[in-house]
Amino acid sequence: MPDASEEVASLVEAQLEGDQMSVVLKGRWSTSVRRPTWKAIRGERWPAVVRFDAGALQGWDSSLLLFVSEAEAWCAEAGARCDKEGLDPRLRAMLAEIAATRAKANPSASRPGVLASIGIAGLDLVERTKGIFGFVGSCVLGAVSAARHPKRFRWRDCVAEMQQCGAMALPIVGVISLLVGLIMAYQAAVQLRQFGADIYVADLVGLSVVREMGPMMAAVVLAGRTGAAFAATLGNMKMNEEIDALQTLGVSPVEFLVLPRMLALGVMMPLLAMYANLLGILGGMYVSMALLGIPPSAYWIETQLTLDLSDISTGLIKSATFGLLIGIAGCLRGLEADRSAAGVGRAATSAVVTGILFIILADALYAVIFQILGW
Repeated sequence: MPDASEEVASLVEAQLEGDQMSVVLKGRWSTSVRRPTWKAIRGERWPAVVRFDAGALQGWDSSLLLFVSEAEAWCAEAGARCDKEGLDPRLRAMLAEIAATRAKANPSASRPGVLASIGIAGLDLVERTKGIFGFVGSCVLGAVSAARHPKRFRWRDCVAEMQQCGAMALPIVGVISLLVGLIMAYQAAVQLRQFGADIYVADLVGLSVVREMGPMMAAVVLAGRTGAAFAATLGNMKMNEEIDALQTLGVSPVEFLVLPRMLALGVMMPLLAMYANLLGILGGMYVSMALLGIPPSAYWIETQLTLDLSDISTGLIKSATFGLLIGIAGCLRGLEADRSAAGVGRAATSAVVTGILFIILADALYAVIFQILGW
């Protein structure tokens, strides 16, 4: 005589009424006994709607989950509707997790269309823009609070960051600026020598370096060096819940962590830009002396005659702005980082990209403004 538990194990009754198939699940479903397959239950029938009824179930485990998952996969492939309202809510939740896993494994199956992709990208851009403006507003409010209560500002941290982003960056900024000056002078010498205008190499290099290349190259170097470091530092602090601890204690992360770094970059960037300008001009002077035979004194006098205070001031204004933008990009991406090692790496990469993008946009905006002002 068969055991009672075996008599009610893994039973399925399927009835087709029109284009709707009612699947009644009965008994106790267990992995210890052989379960029916959806292919065998469906047979040659192609219903448009599959409706499950689990009211007569006495118990279930993963065997029932596999059966319903097979049926759901067939419905998705055949274009039929799968009604799972009659199933246990826990079973529906597990099926939703399986569907999400399948979507990640096969992203092309749930890939949106072109218009949907454009809409998603537009909404994402709007949200990111809101986040940037919100962070800038928090920085402004924090700066006002620090100006009212200067004793609360962490000056020691600011000085330490000045050393890291200023003095420690001198070697790489110097090498790159010198090479940029050498390259620009060499390219200009090749062309101007054809017209006997060798001395105008000093004009071209001086104006290009002081107005554009000096502040720009120093900013790009610091975006890759300091902006990524800011993002990695704040991302690690967020991962270790140090920022949460500050908020629990009532300390603003913007005032405590962001403002000292932004002030350090805003102060040191003009100094680094002046240093980059000097080395760029020296690089052009060396090429002019070695390739064109122009004495250093003549080159320096021509550079002094070409440059005026407006040229130097435009470069300093740009560099100070670039420093603040790099600080905003690095700290913003650090505070937005995911709480994982991979999230910290992505935040550092995003900080560099965002910082360089901000630098280019600000430089283009300043070019228009200075053109209007006649600088």
